[in-house]
Amino acid sequence: MSSGDRNIIQPRLRVRDVLLRGALYGLASIVVLLIAMWCVGDHSDREEFIAVVGGFALVFGGVFVVFGAFFWACCGGDIRRWRDFRSITSQWEGVTIMAPAMVRCGVMALVLAPAAFWLYGLVDEAAYGSWLYGA
Repeated sequence: MSSGDRNIIQPRLRVRDVLLRGALYGLASIVVLLIAMWCVGDHSDREEFIAVVGGFALVFGGVFVVFGAFFWACCGGDIRRWRDFRSITSQWEGVTIMAPAMVRCGVMALVLAPAAFWLYGLVDEAAYGSWLYGA
């Protein structure tokens, strides 16, 4: 990586890289959801917890992807990393950092949402007394 004008790290971020990193973060968030699920003991509370996480992930993921894509389009190719924060010279250049961050977080949530709904179905169909059913 070389630094270009105003110490901006080159090459600039690409959509493909941001989407892949967001999907990777989404896969890691599924593991976090599995661990958090076991912290909720009661069966109905466990189902409700997983359903709420899936619903919030779906809504916020969609909103973040839409606004992130809009910001990305407004930047005109000047997409920066968080490490380039010190290169911002005007208040409008903050969008160049927030666009990839919002897309990445949105993709992460959109990967988590179907996994949460799938896990909800597993917990709902689990046999009484099984480790998946809960207390």
